[in-house]
Amino acid sequence: MFLLQKAWRTAAFGVYGFTQFTKSGFQEHSKRFKPEDMQIQMQGKNCIVTGANSGIGYATAEGLASRGATVHMVCRSKERGEAALLKLQSTTNNPNIHLEVCDLSSITEVKAFASKFTSEHKPLHVLINNAGILEHNRVTTAEGLELNFAVNVAATYAMTELMMPLLEKAAPDARVITVSSGGMYTTPLTRDLQYSERNFDGTVQYARNKRIQVALTEKWAETYGDKGVGFYSMHPGWAETPGVAKSLPSLSEKLSGKLRTSEEGADTIVWLALQPKEKLVSGAFYFDREQAPKHLAFAGTASSHSLIGEVADRLRSLCRLSF
Repeated sequence: MFLLQKAWRTAAFGVYGFTQFTKSGFQEHSKRFKPEDMQIQMQGKNCIVTGANSGIGYATAEGLASRGATVHMVCRSKERGEAALLKLQSTTNNPNIHLEVCDLSSITEVKAFASKFTSEHKPLHVLINNAGILEHNRVTTAEGLELNFAVNVAATYAMTELMMPLLEKAAPDARVITVSSGGMYTTPLTRDLQYSERNFDGTVQYARNKRIQVALTEKWAETYGDKGVGFYSMHPGWAETPGVAKSLPSLSEKLSGKLRTSEEGADTIVWLALQPKEKLVSGAFYFDREQAPKHLAFAGTASSHSLIGEVADRLRSLCRLSF
């Protein structure tokens, strides 16, 4: 039964993806978009975008900066970050763009960045957890965490929790947007956070990480519902980015010319950052400016979200966060 369900999830995801997640899907869905939704300005708003030096992260930072926001680009590489910063300042004519160097695979570095940033006591209006990695080989960080999990889940969890005091300062306008992936449709939530199975599969681990992000967004919306902070997860579709080319070369090749641009992938992230909160549903999953299902029909993944309390407790322990 389990194998049948797994095969069904993969097949259903493939059909859904090819019809919805590609460039043609974006072009079809964009017929319903309202241009006025994107004409909102962001002067005086402080935003953090992780993984902002290329791809969807860069396009997101550009979308926010071009509307007047103060943008903090969190990047692992100082060199690549500086190049992206100069380019962004030049294209947006916005001087309020800042580079923050932080390796998100290290919880110690995430904590150090959060401590430094929160010491300035500035309200944080938008936190965008965009940085992600798909490493096919089993790599363990210096802190003993599996690398995909460290970047995609542990860093996302720690960054969000540690930024809550600043997000509360920006309430009721504050929001956290976590960039998930349609890959999460292929797997339920699992207790096996660091993939202890013998034959490591980076693609499966990435999908599991992305499922955790969606369930965590629900959990945060429930936990912090009275704090004036909105939590949203989203899927950017299949976009042609340096990350996809490196991590999924066969997909990149097979769908050459059919993938979305980075700007199309970032469209819903920017849209979520701009909309009045009464238009949005905290805890929801978005795709192409609309609320989207978190589970495919007959996929058997919905009941697994009951594990999220246990997963969140484990994350708090692994990240050594105390509140």
